[in-house]
Amino acid sequence: MEGVLTPEIWIAVAEKTGIPELRRTTRDEPDYDKLMRGRLTLLEKHQLKLSGIQSVIGSLKPLDGARGFLDELRSLTQVLILSDTFEQFAVPLIRQLNWPTLLCHKLVVENDRIVDYKLRIADQKRKTVAALKQLNYNVISAGDSYNDTGMLLEANTGFLIHAPDNVKKEFPQFKAVENHRDLLKLIKAAIA
Repeated sequence: MEGVLTPEIWIAVAEKTGIPELRRTTRDEPDYDKLMRGRLTLLEKHQLKLSGIQSVIGSLKPLDGARGFLDELRSLTQVLILSDTFEQFAVPLIRQLNWPTLLCHKLVVENDRIVDYKLRIADQKRKTVAALKQLNYNVISAGDSYNDTGMLLEANTGFLIHAPDNVKKEFPQFKAVENHRDLLKLIKAAIA
């Protein structure tokens, strides 16, 4: 979701709060647990609460073209968004995208403090794609970060969109595009 359809939530929070270390994302750090443990430490250190983060998220808009891309894609096929975001973060953005199906994780919150996070299951993106393939679905996936590469490798067809150079360089087997229009063309060709 983030970086593909919506802005990166943690980068927006970093900019709003002036905590530059929160700019680090799965584009920079392939170890998701290490990334999240670092974020939790920063939230505690700066006394940043869930409500403050949700306020920032409420001001965000989907990336240009994302809503139209999803609307057209859903007219052609079923769409499932697999994300490492959290239920407590996603609603304002998912609402603006006309409520696509989203599978993501949950935060553990106590008195407005984010104290931990719970994965649905480890490696949920890849495992979800594998499960869909077991049901005889032809899975086409797209992503932008290290945490998407397992899903892309597992899918019948995988694409990169808005990916940084380091990810494109490490995974040259995936066609890479920079906008939703070009991604839609690739997906239409893969569906045909």
